[in-house]
Amino acid sequence: FDLDRSFTPEDIALIEKKMKKIVDRNLPVKRMEISKKEAKKLFKEQKEDYKIELLKDIEDDMVTLYQQGDFIDLCRGPHIPSTGKVKAFKLLSIAGAYWRGNEKNKMLQRIYGTSFDKKSELDNYLKLIEEAKRRDHRKLGKDLDLFSFHDEGVGFPFFHPKGMVLRNILEDYWKEEHYKSGYTEVKTPIILSKSLWVKSGHWDHYKENMYFTKIDEEDYAIKPMNCPGGILIYKTILHSYRDLPLRMGELGLVHRHELSGVLHGLFRVRCFTQDDAHIFMTPEQIKDEIKGVIDLTDKMYKTFGFSYRVELSTKPENAMGSDEIWEKATSSLEEALKDKKIDYIVNEGDGAFYGPKIDFHLQDCIGRSWQCGTIQLDFIMPEKFDLYYINKEGNKERPVMLHRTVLGSIERFIGILIENY
Repeated sequence: FDLDRSFTPEDIALIEKKMKKIVDRNLPVKRMEISKKEAKKLFKEQKEDYKIELLKDIEDDMVTLYQQGDFIDLCRGPHIPSTGKVKAFKLLSIAGAYWRGNEKNKMLQRIYGTSFDKKSELDNYLKLIEEAKRRDHRKLGKDLDLFSFHDEGVGFPFFHPKGMVLRNILEDYWKEEHYKSGYTEVKTPIILSKSLWVKSGHWDHYKENMYFTKIDEEDYAIKPMNCPGGILIYKTILHSYRDLPLRMGELGLVHRHELSGVLHGLFRVRCFTQDDAHIFMTPEQIKDEIKGVIDLTDKMYKTFGFSYRVELSTKPENAMGSDEIWEKATSSLEEALKDKKIDYIVNEGDGAFYGPKIDFHLQDCIGRSWQCGTIQLDFIMPEKFDLYYINKEGNKERPVMLHRTVLGSIERFIGILIENY
């Protein structure tokens, strides 16, 4: 909403009252399909400048509108057939939001709400919301003197002495379990040259989420991911098939540009420590290594008392590499899940740009889901960086790469632990 004043609780009460009247009237929701030219004329008459701007980004000549009563909206749909289908609902909160999520645009106001088929379901959800507020890690982190945030570094957490005790215990446990599982530990630089990120594909596929700087007139980027650094370590020596699988773990500090409107305590920050590992292996070792990561992930989650569900995320629109490579990688992940007798759902198009992935979603004590661990199978980076090892016949052969995290972001996992316990 674009208003010259802020909404008040009294406004919300009046809006809810009006919504109930609209529900009671059971207005039909009509779908219309008209040309962009007609839509632009209509919204110009209604002085709907924001909708006119949205029309510019729609490539099709025809657009869909939905109408209830006198209100007409630009929307892809689908919608419910009539307003009377809305049963139990509640407006929850008000927040500022930059138009189109861009902090250079005007700050608007957003009203959050929810709706359920039954009042009992709504009541249960509202109780869950209240419990989540009570457990909010931002409040508890301040009360327990664990961490803080400051205007001088928006989105960058400051860990206090007590918070570091918690963090060090968590990281020590991570190291202990990884050493037991045959991992070595590495540390790679935070700032690396632009040429590396161009070669890895991050420059084309992830540039909008990166921070940049210049050193001696050369372009550099602050790393958003740890994998290119691990690849450079692999390339420093000649590897034999006897060296593989090579499991390199890294608690690596990464920086990712997030719009200020989406920042949320330790859950959504601009810098965080990723509990990464990169496994270089022969094609014959793929399934066993995936299963090994699944076992380690399962063990660590059970240590913290978390149950979880699994998703298999497939090829996205901006993917690198051929369909054949993607099918091979996806089937390898599927086979490992089936061998472990793990139920999973397929999340179409949500893989990384360099490979499909298995995602682990933790469930906390109040039923919320948190995506933490991930296993990504990658045939593409080894090709781009010309990685190889010497096989049994004495010939060069391309290794396969596995990117994986267990806890995900250390900071985020600490936030989950605080709210869960």
